Amino acid sequence: MDNPHFMRRIRSFVLRQGHLSAGQERALNEFGPRFMIPYAAEALDLDAAFGRSVPRVLEIGFGMGQATAEIAVGRPDSDFLCVEVHTPGVGSLLKLIGEQGIGNIRIVQHDAVEVLEHMLQPGCLDGVHIYFPDPWHKKRHNKRRLVQPDFVKQLVSRIKPGGYLHLATDWEDYAIQMLEVLSAEPALENTADGYAPRPDYRPLTKFENRGINLGHGVWDLVFKRRAG
Repeated sequence: MDNPHFMRRIRSFVLRQGHLSAGQERALNEFGPRFMIPYAAEALDLDAAFGRSVPRVLEIGFGMGQATAEIAVGRPDSDFLCVEVHTPGVGSLLKLIGEQGIGNIRIVQHDAVEVLEHMLQPGCLDGVHIYFPDPWHKKRHNKRRLVQPDFVKQLVSRIKPGGYLHLATDWEDYAIQMLEVLSAEPALENTADGYAPRPDYRPLTKFENRGINLGHGVWDLVFKRRAG
């Protein structure tokens, strides 16, 4: 029977097909079968999916994947389960995986909320990255933002005690909302006094560098799941 919660749920993204380049299409065909995991409404065996047992990080909404690839290369002793709905972004990350021989990334092309609910078991993650999610900057669209109390509560249930949640945004009012939502979740504690310095493992994107040069702010939040 359909879950009525999902029948009513407001989606946090708009599916735009976008243009698929020849290189992205080639990467989807060549590397997709190895590095993509089909969505299924059943628990995913992460050890089997990656072929080893190491710390696991979930990334939600990786865009075109440049930062994701850089993080994965810099942290070879962790595995990254990366969720994105847009096909050009998936193709772009697969292309980088192929070009750089990256072995510690798997991709699920599906709605992250459903992946979280159905595929990930409680306490299976060591970390979560959500970088520059759609800010839905018009006031009337704020309810579409991904970072809401119910979503964070479910996200936290999938993180091990001591595991971390790392968010970043370049929209100040969304940063304020993120800080309020995360601070109100009793299972989380802030690792900083308010916003955190950008951790070394998160690279600056071209887009972010351009914004910083124009005087735009970027806000990082790093919270940990409390023990017990």
